[in-house]
Order: sequence, then C-alpha cells, then structure tokens
Amino acid sequence: MNSFEADPTEPGAVSEPERLLQPVPEGRRITVMLAAFEGWNDAGEAASDALRYLNKLWGGKKVASIDADEYYDFQFTRPTIRRTASGERKIKWPSTRIFKASVPDSNVDVIFVQGTEPSYKWRAYTAELLVHAEAMRVDYVILVGALLADVPHSRPIPVSTSTDDNALRERMDLEASQYEGPVGIVGVLGEVSLLAGLPTVSLWAAVPHYVAQAPSPKAQLAILHRIEELLQVPLDTQELVEEADAWERGVDELATEDPEIAAYVRQLEEAKDTAELPEASGESIAREFERYLKRRGKDKP
Repeated sequence: MNSFEADPTEPGAVSEPERLLQPVPEGRRITVMLAAFEGWNDAGEAASDALRYLNKLWGGKKVASIDADEYYDFQFTRPTIRRTASGERKIKWPSTRIFKASVPDSNVDVIFVQGTEPSYKWRAYTAELLVHAEAMRVDYVILVGALLADVPHSRPIPVSTSTDDNALRERMDLEASQYEGPVGIVGVLGEVSLLAGLPTVSLWAAVPHYVAQAPSPKAQLAILHRIEELLQVPLDTQELVEEADAWERGVDELATEDPEIAAYVRQLEEAKDTAELPEASGESIAREFERYLKRRGKDKP
C-alpha cells in the first residue's frame, strides 16, 4: 500500500477527500516530488518561481542534477553569462537541478525538480528523473505548470487540479484532465510517473495572456496556496501577497491608460462573474456546507 493511502483497519485512520496527505504511522515521513520546468509549461514563470520560493523558504539543498549535454539544444536554449558575487564572469548552462528539503514542523520531505524543458530524448529524460525519485523514495508527484488564458487579472487566478489516478480522483474529489493537444515535459512526466506507480497530481495556473511577462506574482501566489492545501502545511507568503497586490495595481494603471485594454478587461470580468453565478445554487451551497461540517467534525479532538 502506498504511504498516501491510509489503511481503514488501522486505529485512527480517517477518510479525508479534501486532503492529499493521509494519516501515517508515528515516525513515518512522506516524500513528495514537486516539479516545474521553465519554458512552454511556464507562463509568466509562475510555476518555476513558485517552486523557487518554496525551495528558499524551506532551505532546500541540492542533491543531484541531470547532465545538460544529453538533453538540450544550446542554440535554442542558450547558456547565459553572468557575474558572480566576486565579480567573475561565469557561464550558466541550461540544466535540471534536484533539491531536497524538510518542511518544518511536519512529516513531509520535498524533492524539488527545477530546470528548463529539455530539447531532446524526453523518454530518457523522464526515466532518469524517475530513477532519482525511486532512489529518494518519493511517495507522490505534484507537477506544476502555468498557461496563458482569457482570464482577468483583477479576479482570483484559477488553478486547476487534476489527476489520471483513479484512486486519487475518488479520494480527493478531483477530475481527470480533459485536455487534448500538444503537451510539454510536464504532461510526459505525469504519464510516465503514473506508469511507474507513483500517484500524480497536476496543478495549472491560468495567467492573463495580456500580462504574460514575468514575473507573475499573483499566479505564483495562487499556486502556492494550492500546494499549501494539498500538503496541509502553512506557508509564509506575506511578502508575495504584497508583490501580488502591487502587480495588480500596476496592471490596473496600465489598463486605464488604454481604453481598448480597459474594455477588454471589463469583458473578461463580466464573463468570469457570469460563469460563477451558477455556483450559488442551493445544491452547491448545501454541498459546500456538508464539506464544512465534515472538516469541522474531523478537526475536533
């Protein structure tokens, strides 16, 4: 049995569809792989920035890397030259780096996979990542991406959560992805992880396409809130909240300077608000209230 699936015969086992992490025996730790890739899967760099934020917050230490020469076309993904803290010039090569961190005051260890989407040999690349996952005893994979969408910057950033794992869909009340079309390395890693027997969830933030340039702190914050819910660990995001507020005010100012953009934003806002109206039906309210009562009952000692 995977460590994320509680045995109902064990004392204290609880069925909690809203949570990712299930009760585990005393002293047992959970290892979660969080992966995001710069490039096609990363609108506004929201996904990769979210993981960099967590890696820094939790003090991740580099434990492995993947050889860049095997997987990258350096004429397409060019290396960059930068100056070090001592003033020396140094070339930074596209790569994939793997870090490990322990979440404070929890039983969760996190393996961060951060890098640029590879150019070649995606099957071999994902297989190599899974070798690292097996060596580090990963229990679960969370894939993080961001895409450009027709959403208004002035409303909460949508983050879709899906899984193709049947057991997870039932337990967490999730949906399978309905997307059909070209995929990036996130989609390939998701399929390969499931084939390897690793329960896998995908998170995708929708970044307003008219402000697609990086950074995108509001989308980054939305991703972090979803990860916080899934891992059931508190995150200190106050600094990022301030950046997201400043970003939204800046976009508001730009929109007011261009009547066409302002009209387009209003159109998106109206469409978004109208689409959410059915959610206020009596049935949906009753469903949410029932979930609240369940959570409240389980939180009581």
